[in-house]
Amino acid sequence: MRNHLIDLAVALAVLGLTLAGDLPDADHPWFWPVAVAVMFLAVLLRRRFPLPAMLVSVGVALATPPLWGTSVTLYTVASLRGLRWPTAVAVLAETGLLVSFVRPANLPDWKTFGLALVMEVVVPTLAGLWMHQRAALLAALRDRAEQAERERDLLGERAVTAERRRIAREMHDVVAHRVSIVALQAGALSVRAKDDETAQLAEVIRESSSAALNELRDILKVLRDDGPEPRSLPDPTLGGVRQLADDLSAAGAQVRASLPEPMPDVPDPIGRAAYRIVQEALTNAAKHAPGTTIDVRLSTSDDDLVVEVANPLADSSGLPGAGYGVIGMRERVTLTGGTLRAGPDGTGSYRVRAAFPLRAEESC
Repeated sequence: MRNHLIDLAVALAVLGLTLAGDLPDADHPWFWPVAVAVMFLAVLLRRRFPLPAMLVSVGVALATPPLWGTSVTLYTVASLRGLRWPTAVAVLAETGLLVSFVRPANLPDWKTFGLALVMEVVVPTLAGLWMHQRAALLAALRDRAEQAERERDLLGERAVTAERRRIAREMHDVVAHRVSIVALQAGALSVRAKDDETAQLAEVIRESSSAALNELRDILKVLRDDGPEPRSLPDPTLGGVRQLADDLSAAGAQVRASLPEPMPDVPDPIGRAAYRIVQEALTNAAKHAPGTTIDVRLSTSDDDLVVEVANPLADSSGLPGAGYGVIGMRERVTLTGGTLRAGPDGTGSYRVRAAFPLRAEESC
């Protein structure tokens, strides 16, 4: 759009200079209007048809010497084509135009002719070539900048891939190996147990270890980037919250679950997030307050799904903890547009409460 406006302004300027001068008499009344219109169109369309527009302007100027515009079209050809044959043709045409004004019977002042040659041919050509080289240089710099950005992104992707593979190796060599040992030992204990209670606890440990190992293998496959994300286990849903409570109870913990029957139908992102919140909260409670009663409560309304996990406060100062559990829960809840409160509730309990907006999810 900007170039079109510039072309229009230049064409109008050439038209104004032409009309401001004294036009000689012509044999036909339509001669000058047609000549001026053709020159105006040639200057206006010079970017789209540089060499044809230049030759047309020279042809019109041969028949009507007072008209302006040939230098403008010469500059355009040089700026768009550079040191190529169209520029050479345009220079020869403009030079021929100036030479055609020289008459043997009326030789011009050679200084004036040289000045006209410089102003009408040399200056427009050099200016056009300079603009062509400047545009080529800017394009080359732009390409180099884009290439450098692509290379930087590629190096970043390679670094991320290498780091993911390193993490996958570490997880496989350390975590997967130890979880496999836990599963094998639990399986052996369930077979050799002397009483049913020990066998049941060992079987719970074996099943949990096997499930953790399967999920860990899925994560390792994703980290190694071996194709589409595999899933050996179904995505967690809200219906799996009851199984989480039952598994922890079977492992010896005291869990009181207050869950609706049947489970409410909620969007999949909210169901997954609620499942992971309960899972992390139960793990933290069993780790930091062993032997206490853990309350799990889930309720729904027209607007919200509320998940609560509470346990009595206990002294867990000697237990290691990175503090990433609450951060992860908060991130999951925030992604679904909900809110999370985790900490002492003032009644002697540690409470995790997550509220998920159901109407906001449906409106999305």
